[in-house]
Amino acid sequence: MKDLVEIRWHARGGQGAVTAAKFLAETALAGGKHVQAFPEYGPERMGAPIQAFTRLSAEPIRTYCSVVNPNVVTVLDPTLLDVVDVAQGFLPDSTLIVNTSDKPSKVREKLKLKSGKVFTVDASIIALEELGKPIPNTPMLGALIKVTGILDLGEVVKHFEEAFEGKFSPKIIEGNIKAIKRAFEEVKGE
Repeated sequence: MKDLVEIRWHARGGQGAVTAAKFLAETALAGGKHVQAFPEYGPERMGAPIQAFTRLSAEPIRTYCSVVNPNVVTVLDPTLLDVVDVAQGFLPDSTLIVNTSDKPSKVREKLKLKSGKVFTVDASIIALEELGKPIPNTPMLGALIKVTGILDLGEVVKHFEEAFEGKFSPKIIEGNIKAIKRAFEEVKGE
C-alpha cells in the first residue's frame, strides 16, 4: 500500500504512548482514514519499556502484526536510546522523533543513523510547563503532526477537545492543547 503510514512508539509504561497511538488513530478515523492502533507489552509495570503502533491509510489495512519497518518512530523517553534498538527496521526515508533537549545531529550520531530524518523536541519540559506533569505524549503528538503532515493541527485540537470533554477538566484539556501546539512549533530537525 503506497499511502500506508506505519508509526512505532517507544516509551516507558505510564508515559502515555498507548493513549497517543490510539488518539492519533481515532483522529485519523474521524477524518475518513483506515486505522489500526495497538500496544505491545506483557506484564510490565510502570516505567518498563513498551511499544505501541499506529497505522493510517486511505485504503483498508490488511496487515495484522507489529510495525517492523516504520515510516515514523517516536521515542517518548530518551533513556530508551541506551536500552532499546529504536532504529530497528529503520528505512532510508524513515523519520525519528525523540523527546530530548539534544540536537537532532547528536541523536543521529548516538544511534549511528546513516539515513532518514531526525527531529527532537523537549516534550517533557513542555508537558511540565503546560500540564504540571512530565507526561510527554501530547507534546509528542504535536511534534509528529508537524514533522509528518499526516493530520491537520486544527483537526487534532478539535478532536482532542471532543474526545476528552467530560473526561478531564477544561484546565487539563487546555494544558494538553497548549502542549500539542508548543511542540508543533518547537520541534527541530536537521
